[in-house]
Amino acid sequence: MQTQDTKLDFKNQDVYVGIDVGKKGWAIRILVGEHIFKPFTQPPQPAILAHYLRRNFPGARYHAVYEAGYFGFWIYQALKKEGIDCIVVSPADVPTTHKDKRRKTNPRDAWRMARGLRSGELEPIYVPSQECLEDRTLVRTRLWYVRKQTRCKNQIKAILQFYGLKPEESTIETHWSRRYIQWIEHIQMGYPSGDKALSHLIDELLYLRKKITELTKQIRELSRTDRYRERTQCLCTVPGVGLLSAMVILTELIDIHRFHTEDQLASFVGLVPDERSTGEDETIIGITRRHNAILRTILVEAAWIAIRTDPALMMAFSGYTHRMKKNLAIIRIARKLLNRVRFVLKNQQPYQIRLVKAA
Repeated sequence: MQTQDTKLDFKNQDVYVGIDVGKKGWAIRILVGEHIFKPFTQPPQPAILAHYLRRNFPGARYHAVYEAGYFGFWIYQALKKEGIDCIVVSPADVPTTHKDKRRKTNPRDAWRMARGLRSGELEPIYVPSQECLEDRTLVRTRLWYVRKQTRCKNQIKAILQFYGLKPEESTIETHWSRRYIQWIEHIQMGYPSGDKALSHLIDELLYLRKKITELTKQIRELSRTDRYRERTQCLCTVPGVGLLSAMVILTELIDIHRFHTEDQLASFVGLVPDERSTGEDETIIGITRRHNAILRTILVEAAWIAIRTDPALMMAFSGYTHRMKKNLAIIRIARKLLNRVRFVLKNQQPYQIRLVKAA
């Protein structure tokens, strides 16, 4: 008597899984060869997906992809532990048709990723180690507190301006010094409500200043560890780069060797122009919108300092300002500064300022 063999066997076959991740559930789309399986939704747990694949596609090679964003890289790490080859891609790099844009749904997004993964069109982004990610979080936390402090200062200044309260300039030299804050603390508003409102803002400001000081000390301690000591010392020799700026650069770039050229590094930071070309027409439409906001801001701030200390950068900035505005010229100086950062990190040697000979 003949029996029908119903045992599944996907040996030597590739299974492509597109995952549209969400807080409450994941939309899954699976492709095997030319076959498209019905989309489904599952709880946001990598183990459930791994169990489903092993049960329905035993013996296959599993490949998964999802978009980088709010959920970080823990899904990537969990899928890797389950034996699933996983990549993370930038949402802007997933091939999208006009129909996909007009009819955007979670299953359709998962289908786009699975289709791109199968065709080899997707380029994965760099996934840092857990240790590097947590170091970056510490440095970014200080930046977040600095932003909160700036917002709090602006709120206090708005109240002072609204009620026409100004210090005696002869007794207070700089704003937000300890004497300036003491002057604000002793301000007497016309009624208790105003005193309470100002008092709460001052308490918040003092709390933020304390936290920023604590975080600064912790970042300094981190910079003295074996992982960062030598690179931090070399970076601090670059004009405009201090210890905190160096730690921002190191924790954002993580590994300078993953950028093979200066253009790749500049593109990651966002110090390249956007271009639209049609036929023989080429149009530069300003600096690119795709960028690492933290790195680009730090480098532009460092560039303003560098032009006062590096003669070569000062001369270059002076030449640029003859044909463009200063805020455009400083972007080009930031690009030059980035090249100096790349040289220092790749060669592990201090930067030496070259003196410019007078004509």
